[in-house]
Amino acid sequence: MNQDFLTPVKEAVLAHLALQPSLCLGNTIKVYSEKEGFPDLENVQIAIFGVQEDRNSEDNFGCGENLHFIRKKLYQLFPGNWQTEIADLGNVLKGNSVTDTYYAVSEIITDLLKKNIIPVIIGGGQDITYVNYRAYDALEQTVNVTAVDSRFDLGDLDSELTSQSYLSKIIMQEPSNLFNYSNVGYQTYFNSQEEIELLDNLFFDTYRLGKAKELENIEPAFRNADIVSIDIGAVRQSEAPANNNASPNGFYGEEICAISRYAGISDKVSSFGVYEYNSQYDNNHQTANLIAQMIWYFIEGVNSRVKDYPFSGKENYQKFTVILEDDDPLVFYKSNKTGRWWIEINILSDNKYKRHALIPCTYKDYKEATKQVIPERWYKAMRKML
Repeated sequence: MNQDFLTPVKEAVLAHLALQPSLCLGNTIKVYSEKEGFPDLENVQIAIFGVQEDRNSEDNFGCGENLHFIRKKLYQLFPGNWQTEIADLGNVLKGNSVTDTYYAVSEIITDLLKKNIIPVIIGGGQDITYVNYRAYDALEQTVNVTAVDSRFDLGDLDSELTSQSYLSKIIMQEPSNLFNYSNVGYQTYFNSQEEIELLDNLFFDTYRLGKAKELENIEPAFRNADIVSIDIGAVRQSEAPANNNASPNGFYGEEICAISRYAGISDKVSSFGVYEYNSQYDNNHQTANLIAQMIWYFIEGVNSRVKDYPFSGKENYQKFTVILEDDDPLVFYKSNKTGRWWIEINILSDNKYKRHALIPCTYKDYKEATKQVIPERWYKAMRKML
């Protein structure tokens, strides 16, 4: 792993940790420090690192600074009954240019993915999501991205990459490895009707805030994701003020923590990022505290993974076939371990979409199918494969 791109965790964080109980989380993490050096990543499953890059964050200059506030809050939490090995790799500083920072972040993520280590990225603008996506090019696979955001961040394809235009770059720029994009928690008044219609025409999954608050509706969006990107501005301002674009409406703290756990418990999620944290707007480090708890819940989810993504063995699933009057039958699978559901997509040839032959769904989708209503998830997945 190229550690030249990373700087150690601040000594002030380690001094604060020394005052905490011996059983706190910080004392179980392998920390990159000036004294101990870069940690051994053998057996590490999750690696946290910060990105101190704000130059392409729209109207939120200063995000990415003072990430030690998040670390202090995270380190003083107590771990659950975990077996997960965690490392903190420090921060990526601003490069001479934004492109330099992007290159460093992409290289780090690629290295971690190749080692089957899940990167947890904190700080920086949400434009880092595009860099995260590009890091998967080396894996030569199609990618699903789920963003928790009040805005789609489509922007203008011809404009430079920013926190409010990264999605158009993911969709349009080559190589195009995107299979599905899901937005969780968008607020209609922040997005034009043309953008809403465009994402619908691309057969992407979008959940308005009111619908997304019914958390069981959005769980499949995380179970099917490779990358989860959270704009802390998706949380209401009273809960997370550390964002210049914060809004009075959004998710509550306990809801965003439940969402973080959904991301962690997914067998497919292999990178997780929380962006747009701006400490200069934080009241009493409230947002830093919340982000620390979000990371805690993500780790809790990873530790609770049961590897029930089909097929670990067909004997572990119940198969349900729904006969439709005017179409081919729909085949559902239910995990005996967790009770979670999948729906089968018929792929006639061996192609790059093979890993999407089964997509997550809900029991509600199955019930609707028994009433001769084809689930929207199935329809959209089929349209993307044509």
